Amino acid sequence: MKKYYYDFHIHSCLSPCADDDMTPNNIAGMASLAGLEIVALTDHNTSKNCPAFFEAAKKNGLIPIAGMELTTAEDIHVVCLFPELSASAEFDEYVSEHRMKVPNRPDIFGEQLIMNSNDEIVGRDEFFLPAATDIMIDDVPKLVQSLGGVCWPAHVDREANGIIAALGTFPDIKGFNCAEFYDSEKTESYMLLYPELKKRRLIISSDAHYLWDIRDKSAYLEIDDEPYSGAKVRAEVFGRLTEKI
Repeated sequence: MKKYYYDFHIHSCLSPCADDDMTPNNIAGMASLAGLEIVALTDHNTSKNCPAFFEAAKKNGLIPIAGMELTTAEDIHVVCLFPELSASAEFDEYVSEHRMKVPNRPDIFGEQLIMNSNDEIVGRDEFFLPAATDIMIDDVPKLVQSLGGVCWPAHVDREANGIIAALGTFPDIKGFNCAEFYDSEKTESYMLLYPELKKRRLIISSDAHYLWDIRDKSAYLEIDDEPYSGAKVRAEVFGRLTEKI
């Protein structure tokens, strides 16, 4: 078993609230410098920068994971990760049909830049990405699992778009085997207040929107990586994230 240091929640320049310097190659380079080994790209309601990030990650010796931070109808953020780019692209298409199509105002909210593997702009999403979809929180796990993915409520220790702040509790929703914290020091106090968290694997991720938000290695999963391959490690990661505590 080997420790693999991860960050499963990072935004690129496709998220309007993220800095334009959060390009696929800059993210991969900074993550490598931070000592991370497994990194997921999770932009708001889209995964269109994941293909470019996969190429950038491989150049920097990282194991990339394609993801998305979905905004539910209740305005709750959910991290959704997929084992293959094709699955994330299929989920992207589904979410696109359920988004609120409010035109983005780059002068107010920021740009929404789609990049290629050379960090060149190849497009822009014209509609404001973080707006709530019409997908209900109870329906998310089944949708994600149908594509081989895994999902969990994001930053449960935050007021903004956290499931506890929105619902007043951590509900026992089937399929949420994990819960994400932004601040690892809050895990014990939250578990005392919300016992359902004790039944979940607790994930610590940065929710980075700026390059300096990407944290030095700390959170990890122990993975059996023999015989080694990036595909094996990624498969083992999904196995660990889907197992019940």
